Amino acid sequence: MRLSEAINAVRNELLEARRLGEGTEMPFDVGDIEIEFSFTLTREKSAKGGIKVWVLEAEGAGSRGSATVNKVTVNLSPKNLDGSPAEVGY
Repeated sequence: MRLSEAINAVRNELLEARRLGEGTEMPFDVGDIEIEFSFTLTREKSAKGGIKVWVLEAEGAGSRGSATVNKVTVNLSPKNLDGSPAEVGY
């Protein structure tokens, strides 16, 4: 999974929580979200080349070869389209 896909998965979960909470009696504001990822960097050997960030998935899988595992913390501050803080359940 790419880092962008992992962040998009968090976004989709928040949107689903908002949908499920519509009209509830106790809505929540969504505060800052801190996510820590373990990842590897890969370099493509193609005409386009480039480096991609791949998030390690929890299941893990055996493989041959070597890679350096790195960690990064991403802080997200969810907002509504108008820039106001996001909420769940309004």
